[in-house]
Amino acid sequence: MDPEKVRTVRDWKTPTCVTDVQAFLGFGNFYRRFIRDYSKITAPLNRLTKKGVPFCWTTDCRNAFESLKTAFSTAPILAPFDWEKNVILETDASDYVSAGVLSQVGDDRILRPVAFFSKKHTATECNYEIYDKELMAIIRCFEEWRPELEGASSPIKVITDHRNLEYFTTTKLLNRRQARWSEFLSRFNFQITYRPGKQGAKPDALTRRSEDLPKEGDERLLHQSQTVLKRENLDPR
Repeated sequence: MDPEKVRTVRDWKTPTCVTDVQAFLGFGNFYRRFIRDYSKITAPLNRLTKKGVPFCWTTDCRNAFESLKTAFSTAPILAPFDWEKNVILETDASDYVSAGVLSQVGDDRILRPVAFFSKKHTATECNYEIYDKELMAIIRCFEEWRPELEGASSPIKVITDHRNLEYFTTTKLLNRRQARWSEFLSRFNFQITYRPGKQGAKPDALTRRSEDLPKEGDERLLHQSQTVLKRENLDPR
């Protein structure tokens, strides 16, 4: 298995707070059916999410965390890419991260992941409009898995939890970046499907890891959108 296809999961940093644990378990719940004794393995992690329980990262927590990371990135959960099967791409974007999960339905009719992806936004990208961020998540996944996706005979099913992409369904005067994206997307055979976030999305957990969020002094915070003119700068007449 190509290590790059699972780097996002293998490099998942040790949780440092309850929110981190919840994000990891939220991701894992999508694949629990493939892991024997999943509830038993995750018990130390689930205990940390209970109200009133102090956050203490024990050896049992570490063992469970590492065991699950290995399980998520190896067979039987992870499947090799099959050129004959249809492709499903789930994407998501937060203010600071783009993420995606590439999956295919196996001969047993069970959907399995083929590869995972996430990437932090640059300071400039953090200021993009939400519809640009959502489209950028798709662009980045197509770039990451271009060998597998370009030239697909059947439409790639792209699943996103934002209707913001409807912005691009009407004629627009595109800026240079959007024009480049439009040209790039024309090389792929795909169809975008909207699925509300409340119905669950695997990439969502990959965009909420604290390791990818900006800390104090991060340039992504220093270059956020600012107001050029204050209200008092304008003559009210």
